[in-house]
Amino acid sequence: MTSTAPLSPRLPSPLQEVRDDRFDRRGLRLLLKRDDLIHPELIGNKWRKLAPTIEAAAGRPLVTFGGAYSNHLRATAAAGRLLGFPTVGVVRGQELADRPRNPSLARCAADGMRLHFVDRATYRRKTEPPTLARLLRAVGAEEAYVVPEGGSNAEAARGCRALGAELRGAADVVAVACGTGGTLAGLAAGLAPDQRALGIPVLRGGFLAADVQALQERAFGARTGSWSLDDSFHFGGYARTTPELDAFAQDFECRHGLPVERLYVAKLLYGLTALAAEGAFPRGTTIAAVVTGRPFP
Repeated sequence: MTSTAPLSPRLPSPLQEVRDDRFDRRGLRLLLKRDDLIHPELIGNKWRKLAPTIEAAAGRPLVTFGGAYSNHLRATAAAGRLLGFPTVGVVRGQELADRPRNPSLARCAADGMRLHFVDRATYRRKTEPPTLARLLRAVGAEEAYVVPEGGSNAEAARGCRALGAELRGAADVVAVACGTGGTLAGLAAGLAPDQRALGIPVLRGGFLAADVQALQERAFGARTGSWSLDDSFHFGGYARTTPELDAFAQDFECRHGLPVERLYVAKLLYGLTALAAEGAFPRGTTIAAVVTGRPFP
């Protein structure tokens, strides 16, 4: 069985208060839950989601899925290199197979991940048993442990419950950027009854509430904790940004000395700042923002 103990994560992750006049003048406290400091290569929620999955895989190869800029693929590849188990990444976009690797996919390959590119229609059907069986045969990994896109499975949700437990009593609202929903599912389950979790989706579509509830049902048996989603801050979808968002992130970096990751963390912090300006939080509210990653490369 593969253990993650040798990686020595920094847990619990630090909780840092920042003074920001956009929150101060509305009577709000802003805390940053620095999950980006858990491990130099398995960063933030990737550690919390992958560690229990690696334990469950018991040394088998991991096969997982993602797009060309997937943080999850990079984290899985790094875990495989550090702990000595094989990894395969099924990548959305057959057209990428013959192109030079972008920095994200190049890092995956350098860490030993075997990349298998598929067309987008096949990728959309990847969870259907016949399609999945064909993919596993194609990569010669029929006995592998299959991890869903983004790493969000029941094990991941249970792993992220510790994030909520670490924040019990520290904040009224705990906010996190969401891709596939596993972190929010676990976070909400770990918080105290008088706390609530707020998810800021970084993808368009409005589908995530059903996914988070399904994850909680698989992990905990029922919808758990107080949580909600605000779909207003995806900026066009995953890996999409705008000059306005980039300017906001640069300003936040200058104000607080925090490198702001653009795909998730910038959208989270922008969303919280906008909601504060709208009066969405009563005076006296303490808000904790989970910093799930840092800029790459």
